[in-house]
Amino acid sequence: WDNADFSRGVGTTFYQEFSTLNTAKPPFVRDVEAKVRRYLRSSYSAAWTLKITWEKAPVYTARTDTRKTITYQAVLTTDGFRSYILMLFEDGGMQWDYTRLPSTNVLIGYT
Repeated sequence: WDNADFSRGVGTTFYQEFSTLNTAKPPFVRDVEAKVRRYLRSSYSAAWTLKITWEKAPVYTARTDTRKTITYQAVLTTDGFRSYILMLFEDGGMQWDYTRLPSTNVLIGYT
């Protein structure tokens, strides 16, 4: 996430928090729970979820090119004991030319 550059006023970042410990769960949280259950084959009921969206984020450095952007999300969720992250990328949305980035060891994901 550190190679996005919003300094030229192109793109935006926003977030939405869902605290669902003792409340009805919105469709988005139910979808996250279903994905965790399906991918990890475990029971899961979210107590808290955070959705962060980077929309039309230009690559660092934006002063050279703001036309090639990417939209992606990170969804963090926990039941209070186990925590998960979903990394979601817009289908066909990777417009960055990774061969022109300052660093050559490009990684999508987290460690």
